Amino acid sequence: MTTPKLVGQTAWISGATKGIGEGAALLFAREGAAVALIGRDENDGSRVLRAIQQTGGRAIFIRCDVTREEEVSASIQQTVDAFGGLQILVNNAGIVDVRMLHDYTVELWDHVMDVNVKSMFLAFKHAFPHLRKNRRSYVVNVGSISSFVGQCGTPVYTASKGAVLQLSRSIALDYARYGIRCNCVCPGITDTPMLRRHLNAMPDPEAHLAGRLNRVPLNEVLTPEVVAKSILYLCCEDSAGITGTSLTVDAGYLAAAEWNCQALVR
Repeated sequence: MTTPKLVGQTAWISGATKGIGEGAALLFAREGAAVALIGRDENDGSRVLRAIQQTGGRAIFIRCDVTREEEVSASIQQTVDAFGGLQILVNNAGIVDVRMLHDYTVELWDHVMDVNVKSMFLAFKHAFPHLRKNRRSYVVNVGSISSFVGQCGTPVYTASKGAVLQLSRSIALDYARYGIRCNCVCPGITDTPMLRRHLNAMPDPEAHLAGRLNRVPLNEVLTPEVVAKSILYLCCEDSAGITGTSLTVDAGYLAAAEWNCQALVR
């Protein structure tokens, strides 16, 4: 039997009630961490909390709007009060909005940027006083393959994910002196509610997905659990010495210049 990797650690995970965040929360709890589930949906939060507790894990659900500084600050403090410290910060909360740039209002633009980028600033700002108390602490920001390449119909999402990657590098540089390692996980096509919302904005969602998968060498949609393993890797000493980098988990998507990878293997 392998030794759990996160025994004695506390993790604050935003967007933890569904998708990649849920996958990370369940995995971290299995690996021995106490987990603060940060999200807005109390029903989903309660569901994930029960799943962790039923297997003997430790967790709390904290309802939090990650765009509001007072709520983020309170959630960090509540986490520390409940578990005695904070070693891991996973900024996973994110949204997508499908429309052309000229159709955005200022309010829509601000909302996407607030959820996808400002939330990470707020979380780190208020977590830092606690993270610096440890010999080693870990920050993982969830970006996207859109941190590197464009994507049709999601200009603000793409801009925000580019910002996430650069913010991660800046945190790594500025806070290494405090024993904090910060990295960015960049998933490809992953089966999450966000992906389904994106697909459902298309005239033929399944045909659109099939077309995108033609570019993926492994020809598969990733699961949240697969991406969560990469987040775990960067939140423990398995990844010692790694900071300021990005880990792309995309089944080969960004490696492909061809638009029909399946044709290459016949």
